[in-house]
Amino acid sequence: MRGRGQRHRVGHAEERLTNCIPGNNQVRPAGSGSSLRPRPGAKTVDSSSLLILIVVLTLTFEFVNGWNDSANSIATIVSTRVLTPLPAVAWAAFWNFVAAFAFGTAVAKTMGKGLVHLEMVDESVLLGGLVAAIVWTAACTWMGLPISVSHSLMGGYGGAAIAKAGFAAIITSGWIKPIIFILVSPLIGLVGAVILSVATIWACRKQSPHRVDKWFRRLQLMSAAAYSLGHGTNDAQKGMGIIWAALLAAGTLSPEVAHPPWWVIIACHAAIAGGTMAGGWRVIKTMGQHITKLTPFGGFAAECSAALALFGTAQAGIPVSTTHTITGAIIGVGATRRMTAVRWGVTQRILWAWILTIPGSALFGTLLYSAFAGLVK
Repeated sequence: MRGRGQRHRVGHAEERLTNCIPGNNQVRPAGSGSSLRPRPGAKTVDSSSLLILIVVLTLTFEFVNGWNDSANSIATIVSTRVLTPLPAVAWAAFWNFVAAFAFGTAVAKTMGKGLVHLEMVDESVLLGGLVAAIVWTAACTWMGLPISVSHSLMGGYGGAAIAKAGFAAIITSGWIKPIIFILVSPLIGLVGAVILSVATIWACRKQSPHRVDKWFRRLQLMSAAAYSLGHGTNDAQKGMGIIWAALLAAGTLSPEVAHPPWWVIIACHAAIAGGTMAGGWRVIKTMGQHITKLTPFGGFAAECSAALALFGTAQAGIPVSTTHTITGAIIGVGATRRMTAVRWGVTQRILWAWILTIPGSALFGTLLYSAFAGLVK
């Protein structure tokens, strides 16, 4: 049996241990011995369990990202019959994962520290934003719409933060470049594809169509790999940024840490590669043939143009839409033949999905934050 002094020392030790738990926001009033106990009837969730849930949801988001977005990197090689679907998804998934070792984490820094003030971030904000992005992306993927998964996450995250603290939660300067690049990234892809197409047509003008087709069937394997590298580094880093923000908010990492832990980097790339293997077949069909009919030459031009744009924005730390970039490039390839080669009705449907993604996912984020805030006490 413990004596009075021993009980007193054990009580203080338990109190110090409780105060060291990351994410514990309870404050003990002076002189109160019962403030660490939950209120009668209050709903409590262990902070470690919430952190694990956020990590699992983020990896689920990256898987859904691969399901929708990585289909863009194989749509061209499948539609041009360079590869059948199964080898194509394996090829893209491999390069999605290799990207973990080829690039830095500038985009993750923007997502984790540059969009929402960290002092406004808590479990409910992160959960609301993630679930909103997953729901919006899954719904659009099922409808065959190649939306921006990046903008779904940004919209859901921003909407949840606004629901908590108003627009003061938003770092305005951090949103300027991503919003500008909603328009700029497809234009870069389009212009780059037009320039590359015209230059290649001129260079191959004396060659037979059969020989040119044979060359570009081989080259398209490399262009698809390059695009998958660009997609892997740009989009996997968005999930890294969310997990990074969760670790910072929980006090598990110091704000001075320059990049996410390696286990976060590997896990996000593995999740996006797994989503690619699952295959967003409806999106592949829309991207591969519904916008314009592609040849191996056209697929090569579109993928190279989009890959170069993604490499540049990844180095600059700008979380652009990989979907917007490759879609603009495919439109550019079609436009080099003739303007009527582009199916503008399908393009208009895709544009509307792009326009509605940030406000739509932000609305979901706002509603879901309120739901999670009531559950997480």
